[in-house]
Amino acid sequence: MSITMEQITQLSKSAYCTKPKHLTTPQLHLVLGKAVMGEIAENWTKSKKKHAEGRRAYYFSAEFLMGRMIYNNLYCAGILDEVRDLLKSKGIDINRFEEIEDAALGNGGLGRLAACFLDSAATQDVPLDGYGIFYRYGLFKQLIKDGYQVEVADDWLKHPDPWCVRREDQSQIVKFADSTVVAVPYDMAIIGYGTKNVNTLRLWQAEPVEGFDFLAFNDGRYDDAVKNKNNCENISKVLYPNDNSYEGKILRLKQQYFFSSASLQDIIRRYKQKYGTDFSHFAEMTTIQLNDTHPVISIPELIRLLQNEGCDFDFAFEVAQKTFNYTNHTVMAEALEKWDNGLMKMVIPEVYAIIERINDRQWHDLKYKGVEEHNINAMRIMWDGKVHMARLAMYVSSYVNGVAWIHTEILKNDVLKEWYWVYPERFQNKTNGITQRRWLGLCNPELASFITDRIGSGWLKDMSKMDKLEAHINPDSVKEFNKIKYAKKKQLAAYIKKMDDFEVNPKFIFDIQVKRLHEYKRQLLNAFSIMWIYFRIKSGQLPDFQPTCFIFGAKAAPGYKRAKAIIKYINEIANLVNNDPDTKDKLQVIFVSNYNVSYAEKLVVAADISEQTSTAGTEASGTGNMKFMFNGAVTLGTYDGANVEITQQAGEENEYIFGGRVEDIERLKKEGYDARALYNSNPMIKRVVDTLIDGTFSDGGAQGEGSFAELHNALINGTNWHHADHYFLLYDLQDYVAKKLQANKDYKDRIAFGTKCLMNVAHCGTFSSDRTILQYAKEIWKVK
Repeated sequence: MSITMEQITQLSKSAYCTKPKHLTTPQLHLVLGKAVMGEIAENWTKSKKKHAEGRRAYYFSAEFLMGRMIYNNLYCAGILDEVRDLLKSKGIDINRFEEIEDAALGNGGLGRLAACFLDSAATQDVPLDGYGIFYRYGLFKQLIKDGYQVEVADDWLKHPDPWCVRREDQSQIVKFADSTVVAVPYDMAIIGYGTKNVNTLRLWQAEPVEGFDFLAFNDGRYDDAVKNKNNCENISKVLYPNDNSYEGKILRLKQQYFFSSASLQDIIRRYKQKYGTDFSHFAEMTTIQLNDTHPVISIPELIRLLQNEGCDFDFAFEVAQKTFNYTNHTVMAEALEKWDNGLMKMVIPEVYAIIERINDRQWHDLKYKGVEEHNINAMRIMWDGKVHMARLAMYVSSYVNGVAWIHTEILKNDVLKEWYWVYPERFQNKTNGITQRRWLGLCNPELASFITDRIGSGWLKDMSKMDKLEAHINPDSVKEFNKIKYAKKKQLAAYIKKMDDFEVNPKFIFDIQVKRLHEYKRQLLNAFSIMWIYFRIKSGQLPDFQPTCFIFGAKAAPGYKRAKAIIKYINEIANLVNNDPDTKDKLQVIFVSNYNVSYAEKLVVAADISEQTSTAGTEASGTGNMKFMFNGAVTLGTYDGANVEITQQAGEENEYIFGGRVEDIERLKKEGYDARALYNSNPMIKRVVDTLIDGTFSDGGAQGEGSFAELHNALINGTNWHHADHYFLLYDLQDYVAKKLQANKDYKDRIAFGTKCLMNVAHCGTFSSDRTILQYAKEIWKVK
């Protein structure tokens, strides 16, 4: 594959009547993207034809956090350097494309995992296509104003996107009780690395059957003229609309049903082209992976659609059970999605009726198996006035998988234990992974060259080869690695200055925590540790403390008031330590705004220390921890999620593991955990936690939930819906600070610390999404 200047020039003239050098960055992006799409068109067509010939897999996900596509597509197509040189010859810097917005199609690890899986499947020639929603505005763009998170629309499509192709001829009709919408597909090509295979991500945009009521407009009822259009388009406007209101809940359910129904109709359309209305081969030719509970409504919808095609309920149920597989992403019962019976019946009554039949069948099945009544109740799909989506998924699936070893063990032994007792053969573990091409080869070319010089380039498609790097770790190679790390820190410092107008010192240790803001991820614990260190520096107790920059990045859900209060608290700490003459040369704190994939590509490569602080037993896996590991950061974390396997692979001596383990937390829950007693007995813990209420910081006079005082009260006294300190921050704080200070002390020996970092790189191979996707393909989907 090759792109010529003649192609770019011709496209520039046809699209904008000018030469490439006169194009704006969005215009040049469109022109270059169109040139690439033209070059891959034949391979894409051939790949679709080949996939249609045999059994194929589909990945249903509410999120696909693809990030900025242009660099990744050029890299996977093998022409990044060629295009860079081509543009440079005409005086155009390829780095201009950093102005292009990330595709706002996801939020956190769930969506980024889906994106990595698509990349790996295309590269490993796995026939996997994705289905999701073509969000107009995504989640939101985050601004930080006076320390507070402010949400604004993420208008990522204000300029035409060359990577998405509208396929209006393959639109589907989706019906709700109160309306009918058109699902219009947009196809994104997923280019495999080192292969001619191109997979597809199909994203649905909601549009009205009739967009404009001319008679209403002519009568002067201007709002009515576009009311139906707006209501339809709202379905695909925003990722995860705030569901604190009843209307928000309706919109979320409509979103989930919208993309599930459209995707299934599309799959059935393809199937019928080959088999007509004989659905006896459907499960033989089709397997669908449900990424979390958002697409689980697909199960009764497939049964409904098959019944509409003339199948009876029992046949349709068996087809669905053989077709679907479910990935669980949480061990927290409260996070397992449930829908109010009345709401679901009102929005999608035909589907609700199918769920009632599934529920009845489940009861008879479990009775027949001799399951005791109390266990049946714990498994019932319809229970306590709600439809339990995870239970529906587990009952009507071939396989259920967790996403890290410890996560799957917790599912089997605790959260889903009744299901494991009845259906042990359905449970598998598939530890998450990330694509080494984007998260090492593309975003850290210096380290990638360092690795390739020593073990060859085979690791880009086979990460098992990375183990060979350990034999090349010595003082000289560590010094070279340290130089690369420093270069990446300087690049990050420049990027932070550009994006957030804050000057960080690249000579400082970079201690980084970037992930979705949630209480269980415990960014507040990190903030408390900084205050602990701050107080000790002020009192002269840490004379040899290595200067450290603590970097945070996270978005809080718009309706999550506590999470937003934690962001404000972190920014209050930043304002204090960055301006205190006693600490500003030792401590820096920065909360970067609008953390996204493109920012992550700059952050993970520059980190010395990766913060992974979730309470043991709460994080299903995590993938941010893997991105840091790939790029040579040590993990400062709990024995939770994939941290467990990272520690096993790299060696605990090369990580900084702290805090209670799963068994400790379970013991505390059973025996009783007295957070107030711990708070009162440890003066330093009390001093740190009291900065929430003692006037050290201001929350602007906030009251109730979302205030610093409410955070403090939740830790010490609890609330009517949870016990005090229910994520055990105070329990882990002292050990956490001790490990953080140990890492800080160890950093002084640059060779020894650099060796720890390189040992992480050398043993990161198992965390490639190539390994994960091949396991899915062989052990669940049976397509390889």
